Order: sequence, then structure tokens, then C-alpha cells
Amino acid sequence: MKRRQFLRSSAAAGAVGAAALAASSFPKPALAQGLRELRMVTTWPKNFPGLGTSAERLAKRITSMSGGRIVVKVYAAGELLPPFESFDAVSGGSADMYHATEHYWQGKSKAFNFFAAVPFGMTATEMAAWVEFGGGQALWDELAAGYNLKPFQAGNTGGQMGGWFNREIQSIEDYKGLKIRMPGLGGEVLRHVGAAAVSLPGGEIYSALQSGAIDATEWVGPWNDLAFGFYKITKFYYYPGFHEPGTALACGMNLKIWEAMSPEEKSLVHSAMQAENGVVLAEFNAHNSESLDVLRNKHKVQVRRFPNPVLGAIGQAAGEVVNEAGTSDATTRKVYESFLEFRKKSISWTKHSEQAFWGARLLPFKYG
Repeated sequence: MKRRQFLRSSAAAGAVGAAALAASSFPKPALAQGLRELRMVTTWPKNFPGLGTSAERLAKRITSMSGGRIVVKVYAAGELLPPFESFDAVSGGSADMYHATEHYWQGKSKAFNFFAAVPFGMTATEMAAWVEFGGGQALWDELAAGYNLKPFQAGNTGGQMGGWFNREIQSIEDYKGLKIRMPGLGGEVLRHVGAAAVSLPGGEIYSALQSGAIDATEWVGPWNDLAFGFYKITKFYYYPGFHEPGTALACGMNLKIWEAMSPEEKSLVHSAMQAENGVVLAEFNAHNSESLDVLRNKHKVQVRRFPNPVLGAIGQAAGEVVNEAGTSDATTRKVYESFLEFRKKSISWTKHSEQAFWGARLLPFKYG
């Protein structure tokens, strides 16, 4: 698929006015004869690889598992409303579900960041472990219930890249005044070191980078970045993605819709979310390796690692920013303390498991 196809929805989003948020503007769900039609709005361009396609696959999975009793219809960003208005639409009941990442909603509560991605936080597997077995889901449910929502993990991009830059990053001073697209706490960290970070929907990034409105951007990783064609504008591609070490995708459902479901329906919806969560991570890992090879070898992208002094300075800023966000109110503090405790335990374990193995695997021995 071509980049222009991915960006069509963003143009549509700009034409959607406040009237689109009224419940009367949405197609009405079918509730006859035991059938339920749910409207899922997303923050992604239509059919965008891994993100938009995951929302579509999740919808089909729920429909199939329910034997057609629950039909989920997906509306991409801009088809019914602008992407960042999905939260309010589902919270208010004019849509039934959203598919997004929770750090888009940090304006509602800083606590939402901890269920998406935190700079120097937790990896995809660690995030899943915290939510499923470390008390994260109960805290997330409590937070979201205040907004009439029931949240689910619905995927993870895995480790992300640090971003595309129109100049080399050799010291922390190179961030001074840099106009970069980075949402969530990652953006706040870069503001802390002097950058001018902004949050833009995915469909608006390419044109902003092309016009010079921004000097740099992060998006997701090689698979999605290749699809957007960022290599056509800039060739400096940095890693690691300190800002999003394992970005969780979320599906939020209107709480009244959830509570009206039977135990059987709740079980199948939860199972569909869990299945999609694992599939998305596998899909990103498979395609990112292929796409990075294309970017490096076909498009001659210069893949660079951030220098350790830069990472150290950003890490220091991240600790201060995350702590400030995590202690901003009583609800967020509860989430933050749970997150921090689980992160500490995870680091202790991964030193002896994945991290130790990764180092061993890079030793110079012949294999195969």
C-alpha cells in the first residue's frame, strides 16, 4: 500500500467538526434479536500496517468468536471524528470502543501514560506481566472507570526506534530548540532537555516533517516508518527508543456496554483482546527486522545509536519527569508506585535472563 492511502484519513479528520461528536451523527447499533453492533473508533489511518490492521483484526476476532452475535465495525481516524477525540466519544457513549495508545489521554490523567509507555520504563513482556499478574489491570480498571470506560491490553509494538532527525545527534545540546514530534511523557522529557516537542496524529507527521514544521519525529519502528516514507525526507535514524521501550496498544470500551454484557460475552471479548495482544507483538517483531534491512540497504538510511552521554542525560531527565508525573495526584501515585516496584523486580530478573542471553549471543562464535 502507498503512503498516500495511509494519509487520506488525516485529511478527512480536519474536515470533521464538533457536530460529528454528537451521538446522532453515529450509525446506530443493532440490538435486535440478541445481536449487538459495536462501533470502534481508532486513532490510526485506515488500514495502516500493524496499528489500523490490528483494530480490524480484533473486530473480526470478536465477531467470529461470538458467532456473529457481537459485530464490531471499525471507523479509522477521520471517518467519524478526529483521532484524538476518540476517548471522549467512547466515554460519552457516542461510540462504543476505541483503539489507541493510552498516553494520548494524559491530558485526562497522567496515570494513563503508565498503561502505554514510559521513558526508560518496561519492555513489552514486562508490561504484559505487570498488567496481567502484577496488579496493573485492577489499577487501570479503577482509573478508567472514572471516565466510564473498561480498558484492555490489545497489542504491543515492542521496542521502538529513537526517531528520524534532519541532523546528527552528537550531544544533548543538539536537542536545544529541536522541533520534534513525540507524545506522552517522552515529549515532556525532551522538553526538559530543551527540545520543542509536539504531539501529532500519525497521519499528519509526514507533511509536518516535509514542510519543516518539525525537524525530527519518532513514530513506531522500521515497519511503520518505512510505510510512511520518512526516509525520503531524512536519513538519520536513531536508536534505541528510550521513550517507548514497549508501547502497549489499548482498546477501551464504554463501561455501560461492558456491564450490560453477559459473563459469556465478557469472557470472549477478554479472550479476543489477549489473543490480539500476543499476535501484534509477534507481527511487529517479524516485520521490523525485514523493514530495517530495506531502510538500511535499499534506501541508504544511516542507522545511528544515541551516544551514551546523550542517553544518560535523557535518562536523568526521564527520572525527574516520570517521578513528577507519577506523584501528581493520589490516583496516579498508586499506579506509579505499582509500576515502579514491578519495574525494579523486572530489571533484577532480566539481568539474569534476556539481558544476559543477548550479551552471550553477540559473542564471536560460529553458529550455523
